[in-house]
Order: sequence, then C-alpha cells, then structure tokens
Amino acid sequence: MPAGEGAAPAGEVGAAALTWSDEFDGPAGSAPDGASWNFETGGGGWGNNELQTYTDSRDNSALDGNGNLVITARQNGSGYTSARLTTKGKVQPKFGRLEARIQIPRGQGIWPAFWMLGGQFDNVGWPGSGEIDIMENVGYEPHLVHGTLHGPGYSGANGITGQYMHPQGWSFADTFHTFAVDWQPGSITWSVDGVAYQTFTTANTGANPWVFDQPFFFILNVAVGGNWPGNPDGTTQFPQRMVVDYVRVYDSQL
Repeated sequence: MPAGEGAAPAGEVGAAALTWSDEFDGPAGSAPDGASWNFETGGGGWGNNELQTYTDSRDNSALDGNGNLVITARQNGSGYTSARLTTKGKVQPKFGRLEARIQIPRGQGIWPAFWMLGGQFDNVGWPGSGEIDIMENVGYEPHLVHGTLHGPGYSGANGITGQYMHPQGWSFADTFHTFAVDWQPGSITWSVDGVAYQTFTTANTGANPWVFDQPFFFILNVAVGGNWPGNPDGTTQFPQRMVVDYVRVYDSQL
C-alpha cells in the first residue's frame, strides 16, 4: 500500500487475513482481470435518469501501468460514456473488512461509487437483494461521501444512510482515500481512512428485513447525471477519472 494521505493506519486490520484482492497490476492500457470483473454495458438511465452509456472499451476502463484501475467518464458530442464493473458470480464475499483505495473524480453531475449488491439479485431483484453503498459522492458536495443500506422497505430515497465530511473540508477528489466497511452478521460499520463514522444494525431497519447476512458482489462505476447529482453544466470538465489503487477483502473485522 502506498504511504501518505489516504493510506490506512498501520495495524488497522489487526490480524485479519487478506482473502482476496485486486491490486490492478498490469500493463498500461490493459483490461481489468476478467477472472474477477464483468462489464455491465448500455444506457437507458439505470433507474436514476443517468445520462451515460456504459461500455467495455479501454477508453472507459483500463489499467494505467502504475498499479491502478482507471474508470474514465467521457463526453462524446451530446452524450457521455463511462464504465461499470462488477464481480458478480466471481468474487462474492460474505462478511469481513472490505475496502478500496480510490481517488474520486470531480464536477457537477459526476457520481462515482464503490458499492455492492446481493448475490441473489437475479432471483429476487432489487431491493430484496440488498444494496451496500460503501462510498458514493455527488459532484456538488466535493467534501462529503455517503454510506447507505437499501433493502425491502428502506430503498431509494428511504435508504438508511449517513455521511462523512472531509476533516479539513477539502474535496475528496484531491487525493486518494481508503473507503471501507467492517461487515459482521447483523452489523455494518463504515470508515474513511481508518475513521469509523457510522454503524447500522438489524435495529435500524425497523420492522423490515435485514438482508445483508449473505454473499454480495462489488460494483465500481462512474455515473454522469441523474436524479441525485443532477446533470453536468458549463463548469463540468471532461474526461473525469476515478482511479482505484486496489480492492481488498479481509476475513475478519476490527
């Protein structure tokens, strides 16, 4: 792990064993590892009136040769392209410490996310599958990131959510930060750079089911526009890049 701001404090994960990781090592311009990652492609708004079309092109997702995956949102005439990668059916952890070290993009209408859906998504749909948003940011709030649970009875605008403000009030896009959850049966704790900022448990869903004690898969994407971030405007510069140093899974929690 590179030293400096955004690196997790030494010993943070304790004696937990690393059970899976993608360090995104490989030649510049190459695709992410197909043994771990799938491409979800297409447009249509993705349920949120988003503007981008996701592609499997190296123009929108590629290794940079320096140990990073880069997801790039681009403007193409009046439209936008980007990438959405998942580990569905390939890497589906159940519990543990799950983290990624990411430098997010910036700008009005830009919506980067590191999140998860339940492995039974194809069978039960959303929100019955459950959704764990480890990190989301909308460009008009550069100093805030959000962590949210969605499930049956608490989805969409009614998700169980919290936020973390940059301790200096700076933009999260300025450098790398480590976004993590410590996930146990009946409990999930969110942290940024080793600082825990919220815990949700079975008590937070009220009378609704807790659907998170089962395998989930990762999603990394950069959306453009949509109901939450709003659309790009004259201040938004393209291309915008989300740079992912690694995604890691450890077998136990703090």
